[in-house]
Amino acid sequence: MSDPYFFGYGSLVNRRTHVYTPAHRATLPGWRREWRATALRPAAFLTARPVAGSEIDGLIAPVPGNDWAALDQREAGYDRLPADAVRHAMEPAPEVAVYSIPPREDDLDSCPILLSYLDVVVQGFLTEFGEAGVARFFETTDNWHLPVADDRGAPLYPRAQDLSAPETRLVDRWLDELAVERMDAARTRLGHDAAP
Repeated sequence: MSDPYFFGYGSLVNRRTHVYTPAHRATLPGWRREWRATALRPAAFLTARPVAGSEIDGLIAPVPGNDWAALDQREAGYDRLPADAVRHAMEPAPEVAVYSIPPREDDLDSCPILLSYLDVVVQGFLTEFGEAGVARFFETTDNWHLPVADDRGAPLYPRAQDLSAPETRLVDRWLDELAVERMDAARTRLGHDAAP
């Protein structure tokens, strides 16, 4: 029996944040990303939800031996759902799952996005899909009204990566273009429990 695969559409696009190989570029039609603020953590999560007519880029990678425990722990708070429509170049097509945060009664109106988390995501999309892929990421992700907590100097995201100067400028340019509010993370109540 072949290993199942996951479809990663956020930090899992950055191969530096996980050990799942081999990973392959893929697209999931009928879904869209969004930042979600819940009572689960003091910082917003990146999640995906079904949206007709939309599609998102990402990576698929195998889960050896059908052992989902480590990935389920990393994605705590998410449901693991079938992603049968995912497009990729693999033959034969494996079984694929996607993680999604279900609607919750404790959804909040506002929670900041960790900049160190966003940096990791954008770095992954730039590596895999180039600047056009970064543009698609920002354009197919909702809730940019949430503020960004600037923790680059002392990253709170546990899988934070060093960005090159051009990568940093690319993230900052998109935040400026979308008029995203930025705040100093040190002036928030965010701690290491904030990270998704």
